[in-house]
Amino acid sequence: MDPKQIRNIAIIAHVDHGKTTLVDFLLKQAHVFADYQAEMQQTTILDSQELERERGVTILAKNTAVEWHGYKINILDTPGHADFSGEVERVLNMADGCLLLVDAAEGVLSQTRYVLSLALRLNLKPIVVVNKVDRKDQRAQEVLEEINNLFLELATDTNQLDFPVFYAVGKEGVVGTKTLLQPDHSLKITDAQDLKLLFSAIIEKIPQPQIEEKGGFQLQVTTLDYDSHKGRYVIGKVRRGQAKQNDPLVIVRDGKVVGQGRAEYIFTFKGLKRQEVVETNIGDIMAITGFRDARIGDTITSAENPEGLPALMIAEPTIQLEISTSNSPLVGQDGEFTTSRQIGQRLTKELETNVSLRLTPGSTGNHFIVAGRGELHLSILIETMRREDFEFSVSRPQVIFRHINGVECEPWEMVTVEVPENLAGVVLDAMGQRKAQMMNMQNFKNDIRFEYKIATRNLIGFRSELLTRTSGLGIVHSLLLGYEPKG
Repeated sequence: MDPKQIRNIAIIAHVDHGKTTLVDFLLKQAHVFADYQAEMQQTTILDSQELERERGVTILAKNTAVEWHGYKINILDTPGHADFSGEVERVLNMADGCLLLVDAAEGVLSQTRYVLSLALRLNLKPIVVVNKVDRKDQRAQEVLEEINNLFLELATDTNQLDFPVFYAVGKEGVVGTKTLLQPDHSLKITDAQDLKLLFSAIIEKIPQPQIEEKGGFQLQVTTLDYDSHKGRYVIGKVRRGQAKQNDPLVIVRDGKVVGQGRAEYIFTFKGLKRQEVVETNIGDIMAITGFRDARIGDTITSAENPEGLPALMIAEPTIQLEISTSNSPLVGQDGEFTTSRQIGQRLTKELETNVSLRLTPGSTGNHFIVAGRGELHLSILIETMRREDFEFSVSRPQVIFRHINGVECEPWEMVTVEVPENLAGVVLDAMGQRKAQMMNMQNFKNDIRFEYKIATRNLIGFRSELLTRTSGLGIVHSLLLGYEPKG
């Protein structure tokens, strides 16, 4: 396929603003469902992991592809929770444009700012979608003003300030440009009944993939997958050149050749599945097998003149805990895998695909120190291992201190807390005890939103405390601000 007919677009937003639901309708309206009737009866089709469906959040970045009027659109669905932003950072490297989704009631939140700053830094062309305009508490015009201010603050050049704006009801699969205010204060989209306008904007506004005309084959590994039949898949965008089945290729890491192999199988993405092909397509997102030792960030390149691409920059972890073998007299009753060797192998395997995770040996051979981007990030790993029948002990989480210019520094976060008005005292009390600094407070009809700056060590355990004290009505989002001298 001609690279001019390819569009690579990432869907970015704060957690629970409707990304995965919108992707469902992009798939359905592009008639992908003809081959996948069972999957298409579900909602949040791309959230295939059991924990993703239970918690209602995307944990792993996914990619799929649809055809629209002769164009191939690779759609990259990314997590919206800050703890999984390592997934967002690497996946944006495959995109040439982004679809920024913002909730018409909640507006711009901490993760909206973070993911947009990443996208603009990579010079991705944005399309803005104000979602959930059918909510009675929508404030679409105010939210659009917030988005414009955010772009003014984050844009790296003036071209990024020129972006199309759409209004959407994601759960109905409708995106348009004109709305009508209803008696219940919700908005009705008047110029569309489907996603045709959005598909057209993706084709017209998102640029074709940036590629190099000359030079050997290059693909940067941004995702890994595995199956027992074909082994490990390396997935990424083909930056230049072409590779055919059985071509000899090498793995380049940090400027050095660290392995070699042959392109055993080559796949392109079509709908929800991979489709086997005989050669790669420049500018497209491809999956290749035959490289068991490849890691995320490596470059798969031609053997004649191996050239690596710059390494992917992934932010460092902020929280760590210790996982060890259980010393309970009842060990083995809750899980099948209990030895340090089994636990160590499972944690090492997790490092292959979980780019934000770090693993170091503990005080003895039975202890492992696992570092991640936040409490949710680490709790998902622990819960996944428990469901896989592992049994182990877990320590309290601790923050990771850094020495910067000889000074011991600790991580600080910006926390957004939203509660009903009558529960505002709970937040003020809890945050006061945790020595947080209030930065902002806003009223939205019956809710209040607080913004606090707080040391990460004082934030540990806050989410569960708030949910308990507000009977599940409190919403918390956090974002790493940086490091400051330890107080």
